[in-house]
Amino acid sequence: MDLGTGLERYAERDWQTTTEGTVRLALIGLGWWTVDVAIPAIEDSDLCETTVLVSSSTEKARRLADEHGAERGLTYDEYHDGAAVDAYDAVYVGTPNAFHLEYVETAADHDKAVLCEKPLEANVERAEKLVTAAKDAGIPLMTAYRMHTEPAVRRAKELVESGFIGEPVHVYGNNTQPVLEMIPDPDQWRLNPDVTGYGTSVMDLGIYPINTARFVLGRDPVDATARMRSEHDAFADVPDEFASFTLTLEGGIPLSCTASQNAQADTHLKIVGTEGQLELSPAFHGEATLHVSKGSLRAEIEDVDFEATEEMREEFDYFADRVLTGGNIRPDGRHGLEDMRTIEAIHEAADRGETIDIEGASDTETEDDIER
Repeated sequence: MDLGTGLERYAERDWQTTTEGTVRLALIGLGWWTVDVAIPAIEDSDLCETTVLVSSSTEKARRLADEHGAERGLTYDEYHDGAAVDAYDAVYVGTPNAFHLEYVETAADHDKAVLCEKPLEANVERAEKLVTAAKDAGIPLMTAYRMHTEPAVRRAKELVESGFIGEPVHVYGNNTQPVLEMIPDPDQWRLNPDVTGYGTSVMDLGIYPINTARFVLGRDPVDATARMRSEHDAFADVPDEFASFTLTLEGGIPLSCTASQNAQADTHLKIVGTEGQLELSPAFHGEATLHVSKGSLRAEIEDVDFEATEEMREEFDYFADRVLTGGNIRPDGRHGLEDMRTIEAIHEAADRGETIDIEGASDTETEDDIER
């Protein structure tokens, strides 16, 4: 890939196959991310509209439906019972992790396409049931990895594929944030293992460098080593207030990562090759800048300033593009399931102090990146 050519088409939607049609969405779970980021992203999208909002609170669902011009506001029970089923074509599942399965199963019963937030569920077993439910019903299922349609990440992938950095030899990732400053509640769901799953930092934050590295390099993890600790009282029920782990990617490439829900906000992903390196810094908190180094070349690529809402807009429009055309979806449910198996192995490695092979890594179907 010629670096100049890549810059000229930095924000090009190289995945788009249609400009016609609209996918009507029911949004399941009206937390701050759905209300402050997802709804504005859909309002700014080309191929989507919000027609149904679903919450545990009837008042909240109806109030937000009125504020955003949605047709209906439903409770979870009403959604499960099939209320307003003709008012939407697909669902976006934005609830806490341990509740994803039931809403995807209902979407499958109603023959609706699904965009499900990452991680797919609280553990591997429930994620497998989720993927199976969608497969058995024949509905499209996409795991909501917004980094796959982030322009900086897509250009980084092209640079790797073109041989710009030579052969990749090492990957470094970090994702941290002070969750108790962001949400000053020690009883929040991210610190409840019955809801969040294996833990908090790797499930919620470490998943970003894991999945983005998989996408950019086109390689899956085959084993994991890890260390974790929790010290703050609010993290007493989860093992990974602080986590560090190393994955071996296919081809023997090490991916070394750190993640914490109790640290200064910082995100980056660096890929070092035999001839150059790429770094996304910042990377995962709703903005991304691509830094490129090769010999005497140093470039900071930020011609297009994409924030969280724009990243989500691209993700929703990609999903709608595939639903409208019947095209293959990447990242699909199997792709998200592979990350669940990786996270399970990371936690097992920390528990046992051993290197853990990642179940299913060798037999996962080869997945192309988002089609151009």
